[in-house]
Amino acid sequence: MLRILLFLMSIFVWLLSPVVTAVTLVPAPPRINASSYLVMDYHSGRLVVNENADKRVEPASLTKIMTVYIAAKELAAGNIHLDDKVHVSEKAWRMTGSRMFIEVNKQVTVEELLHGIIIQSGNDASVALAEYIAGDEDVFAQLMNQQAKLLGMINTNFVNSTGLPHAEHYTTANDLALLARSLIREYPEIYAMHSLKEFIYNGIKQTNRNSMLWRDESVDGIKTGHTESAGYCLVASATREGMRLISVVMGTEGDNARINMTQALLSYAFRFFETHKLYTANQVIQTGRIWKGDRESVDLGVNQDLYITIPKGTYKQLDASIDLEPIIIAPVSVGEVKGTLKVKLEKQELVNQPLITLQSVGSGSVLGRFKDDVKLLFE
Repeated sequence: MLRILLFLMSIFVWLLSPVVTAVTLVPAPPRINASSYLVMDYHSGRLVVNENADKRVEPASLTKIMTVYIAAKELAAGNIHLDDKVHVSEKAWRMTGSRMFIEVNKQVTVEELLHGIIIQSGNDASVALAEYIAGDEDVFAQLMNQQAKLLGMINTNFVNSTGLPHAEHYTTANDLALLARSLIREYPEIYAMHSLKEFIYNGIKQTNRNSMLWRDESVDGIKTGHTESAGYCLVASATREGMRLISVVMGTEGDNARINMTQALLSYAFRFFETHKLYTANQVIQTGRIWKGDRESVDLGVNQDLYITIPKGTYKQLDASIDLEPIIIAPVSVGEVKGTLKVKLEKQELVNQPLITLQSVGSGSVLGRFKDDVKLLFE
């Protein structure tokens, strides 16, 4: 009897005990001494750190990320080839600042120039490649600006291929992150060159200026930049456990500063955030009723893989909801927007994505359409 009484008392105490809910702790990111900086998740595009990300800044040699991107695009289109021989002009040879040390009137391959730009940050290599692609560096700058608009880099303007200072040569941390993300996604073979620690040209060993490659084995790029007016800058990317981050640090006071600050930002983001794939492109997420069609339902989904970046440990707290058009009437084609997918974490909406039709549905028979007309009178 005493045992039963003690058991009942323990249950009573347990029921009266307060419920302890797991709380996810996410401290504020480290504050660093830079003019602007950010950390973007590569897959979701979410900025987990953002400080003055849209502030206009000088890109310095980070400009060369766009130079490389355009070269990669030209290679993919078959307009140029890695083994093409490029004639070195006097303008390219005379470039000041960081150099690959190509010689005037000699020939250098496109691949060698890419290594010289990516690893040694050669201004001479950048001009030589720009001239080879567009005939003239000014024309190449027009290509750079056209491409920037296509990538959504709305606060960027280029006047040269190198990043040497000019009043009308500017960008933002956010635009640089968009550019880096596009380079990684679209041209992985060219991006892989950014992880090379050294290369030898004309008997001279040249070392990658991005010392993060030695400091953090998860880092595989991307580019350093420095001028007196721009300060020390770095765009870096790292992957840990399938999560890739892109960091941008602009206008620090020295090489060690930009490295330490980049490390601090990446460590923070990897420690406190995680990224999940919610849905795959063209995966059936919802099936909707369709009226007056040659079938009674239509599948809906998203047109690209959908990722979400959230504080660690909050995945089970996500709340997804779907709003479909109340009445979908055939015919419909593939890709028509017929609903919205929303995902919230607590009260914050993180995803608001159109749901599109995944197959075409033609008009039904005359009798079938008439029956649906009658049914719709009561809907």
